[in-house]
Amino acid sequence: MERTFEATIEKRGRWYIGWVDAVPGAFSQGRTIKEVQENLQEAIQLMLETQRELRDSGMAGKILKRKIQVQV
Repeated sequence: MERTFEATIEKRGRWYIGWVDAVPGAFSQGRTIKEVQENLQEAIQLMLETQRELRDSGMAGKILKRKIQVQV
């Protein structure tokens, strides 16, 4: 099955940054528009696969809270 998603691509310095609002977590970067589009295709596929796995495992819709410590 093939689906079409709208991506937002923005130039920041030497890089293009892209994300897909309809797929939370699908974002990437690239040196060219073509590269960021290819990277976004992979990011979308990975996020949709992850969402399917979470749904199938019974985790979808459950909220998990964890404390995460980082050095700043």
